[in-house]
Amino acid sequence: MSQVFHRSTNSISRFTIFGALFVLLGLAWVGEQIQRSPYVNYMGVAQIQPVPFSHQHHVGALGIDCRYCHTSVESSSFAGIPPTKTCMNCHSQIWTNTPMLEPVRASFRSGNSLVWTRVNDLPDFVFFDHSIHVNKGIGCYSCHGAVDRMPLMYAAHTLQMEWCIDCHRNPEKNIRPKEQVFNMEYQPPANQMELGRRLEKQYHLRSVYDLTSCNTCHR
Repeated sequence: MSQVFHRSTNSISRFTIFGALFVLLGLAWVGEQIQRSPYVNYMGVAQIQPVPFSHQHHVGALGIDCRYCHTSVESSSFAGIPPTKTCMNCHSQIWTNTPMLEPVRASFRSGNSLVWTRVNDLPDFVFFDHSIHVNKGIGCYSCHGAVDRMPLMYAAHTLQMEWCIDCHRNPEKNIRPKEQVFNMEYQPPANQMELGRRLEKQYHLRSVYDLTSCNTCHR
C-alpha cells in the first residue's frame, strides 16, 4: 500500500504543535505585560479631575497635614474625601475669583459634591482598611508614593496582589514609628529592618501566615 502522507508531514506536524505552544506562551507573556502596564493599572498616569488639585502645592509647599482633608484615615477603612466646605475654609478668602476653582464654588453653592476620579482604586473583591495600616506604622508614602511632589495625583504603585503580598510577607521593611506615618519627608534609618522587627512586636502585628491568608484581604 502506498504511503498516504508525504514523509515531511511528520516534521510539519511537530513544527506546528511546538509552534502553537510557543505562540500560546508568547500570548500569555504579552497578556501578563499588558496587565502589569500603565494601560491597565494607570501607574504614573494622572487622572482627569473636576479641579486640578495639586498635592505638591498643598502638602509640599504649604505643609497641610494629610488628615486635614482625609479626616477618617485613622479610624475608618476609607481615608475620606474632603467635602467642598473644607476647600472653602481657605478659598473663601484666597483665590476667590480664579476660574480654575469655579467648580469648587459651584459645588459649595449648590450643595452637590464634586465627583472625583479614584486614583488608587482597588477591585470590589479586595478589602482594604486604611486605619489598620496607619495604626500599625505604615506611612502614606509606602502605598501612595511622594504625594508631596505630585502636581497632579497619580498611582505610584500597581497595587496589584503581588505588590501587596510582598509587603505582607516582609512588613518590617515598611513599618515606621507611628508619629512618622504622615511625615512625607521621613527617611528610613540604616537599621530599618531591625527597627521594623521591633515595631512589629510593639504594634502587635499578626503573623505572616495571617497577613498572607486569603480571607485577610478577600472577604
